[in-house]
Amino acid sequence: MRKEIWLVIILAIIIVILAAVLLIFNGKSNTDIKVFSVKAGQEITSPLLVEGEARGTWFFEANFPIKITDENGNVLGSSYVQAQSDWMTEDFVPFKGEINFATNTGGNGFLVLKEDNPSGLPAYDREVKIPVTFKPTGMVNIKVYFNNSKMDPEVSCNKVFAVERNILKIEAIGSAALWQLLTGPTEQEKEAGFFTSINPGVKLQGLEIKEDGTAIAYFDEQLQAGVGGSCRVSAIRAQISETLKQFPTVKSVVISINGRTEDILQP
Repeated sequence: MRKEIWLVIILAIIIVILAAVLLIFNGKSNTDIKVFSVKAGQEITSPLLVEGEARGTWFFEANFPIKITDENGNVLGSSYVQAQSDWMTEDFVPFKGEINFATNTGGNGFLVLKEDNPSGLPAYDREVKIPVTFKPTGMVNIKVYFNNSKMDPEVSCNKVFAVERNILKIEAIGSAALWQLLTGPTEQEKEAGFFTSINPGVKLQGLEIKEDGTAIAYFDEQLQAGVGGSCRVSAIRAQISETLKQFPTVKSVVISINGRTEDILQP
């Protein structure tokens, strides 16, 4: 009997210790990151603006990943937030980013903010999950432009061809079209001869459409990494421009890389 009592006491102590460790760990995560633009239980639509502040240790190369999941953990959309000031610090750093996600059935899910962990070690993984609800929306067809080796065997560089994508209907439809462009052609589209001249891993930093119809598409440096030759440069520009010009509000397109427009995508 005394042995059983001691066993119960030991188990209770272990449970208390584990609970304390979890409380400290979760408390540290929650105090290391604050989200201002999204509250727990908020109804959200795509695209979602995510703003807040986090300690510099959450960032790597000035950003960290975010995603939208359903209740079962299925990923509905993924993106990243960008530091808005120097991230090489242990102090709080403001961040901002936008995420597109696809759901037309409503329901509940989570906004997940994950500390960037370049080591890949599970011991350094941390994330914050904010419960959200989804506002159901409709779907819309858009066009995305690629080169095509079968329709244009000689590959005329700036000659691009449209494929249709059925996506979630959102206000920032131009940004959504560019996100589709950056994902590249599907396997079925590749079999039909479509291919992209745009590097994998390119990040869209924003899209601005001015009153005169000029669309300024902001990308990161990956857009021109290793790019050479006038043909490929022309193809990249054509893919981006034609994808945006399908919208009646866009008359011309300016491409920006890390805020630069003059000395980019050189042959």
